[in-house]
Amino acid sequence: MAIKYDKLNFGTAGIPIAARGSPTAEGIAKVNELGLSGMELEFVHSVNIKEDKTSPVFEAAKKNNVELTCHGSYYINLSSLEKDKIHASIDRVLNAAKIANMCGAKSCVFHAGYYMKRSPKEVYPVILKCMKEIVAKLKDENNPIFVRPETTGKGTQWGELDEIIKLSQELEQVMPCIDFSHIHARSNGKWNTLEEFRDIFTRVEKGLGKKGLQMMHCHISGIAYGEKGEKHHLILKESDMNYKDLLKVFKEFGAKGIVICESPNIEEDALLMKRFYDKL
Repeated sequence: MAIKYDKLNFGTAGIPIAARGSPTAEGIAKVNELGLSGMELEFVHSVNIKEDKTSPVFEAAKKNNVELTCHGSYYINLSSLEKDKIHASIDRVLNAAKIANMCGAKSCVFHAGYYMKRSPKEVYPVILKCMKEIVAKLKDENNPIFVRPETTGKGTQWGELDEIIKLSQELEQVMPCIDFSHIHARSNGKWNTLEEFRDIFTRVEKGLGKKGLQMMHCHISGIAYGEKGEKHHLILKESDMNYKDLLKVFKEFGAKGIVICESPNIEEDALLMKRFYDKL
């Protein structure tokens, strides 16, 4: 099973600012009007689209040729030390994945968990067990959506690239969401050069094959960071995020998929990246 993309799509994290306050379907139309082709449904605080309201979203995405993804709840911790929190987290992933799929989204992204003062080797099997349960439930429900743990911006959070690649090798319907800004922030300023970007893409291709590059889901924004990692998102031009060299590597590797902009000025930076990329 694989997602098919015919190009690299650029989009916004949520309804564009120019359409804030509008229904989701109208936000999707605005994405198209702006010249973009992707949008991430923001389910970060709650799944804010009811089951009986998904059809207009699905139709708007189809009509406007906009690729949809969703960002699941911030309140997910598959590695919690409390079983009830793990069960609640699994339910939150599945609920977001269900509604996102009904809207036509191909991916559901989320921050998977925390190390909770444990080693990566201790936490990995805990995350793996939960993800197995999630994938099994998706299959039972005939839901083809891909669930994508996101590379995280702080060292306390589970979600280094190699951990997520390994998880994606072990399970169907699991692939990474690569947040390049998080990788940059987590390392307190590294992973921001042409060669370092090439290394990331090479690791994805080596671990997941060509499909890893043909169905990418990525986040790019400006970001503030310190010794403990991510602080908050910034506008690209107000940050040191080397997005130009990053986009050159997207082109170099022939990558396809979706790039979601999480900068505070979501559509402006999404268009900035798209226009630069289109000139390469």
